[in-house]
Amino acid sequence: MAGIAEVTTLSSEGNPTLKTTLAVMKALGISLTADVSATPAPT
Repeated sequence: MAGIAEVTTLSSEGNPTLKTTLAVMKALGISLTADVSATPAPT
C-alpha cells in the first residue's frame, strides 16, 4: 500500500473515499464502470 500511496500522492492512513478508491484503481491500471440494471429500481 505504501507504493500505491506514493504513486497516487495519497496517505496510506485514513478513511477511504471514492476519490481515494479511484486514485488507487488508476495506479493499478483498473477502472470502475456502471451499467443499467436489468430491472429498474422501485420508485
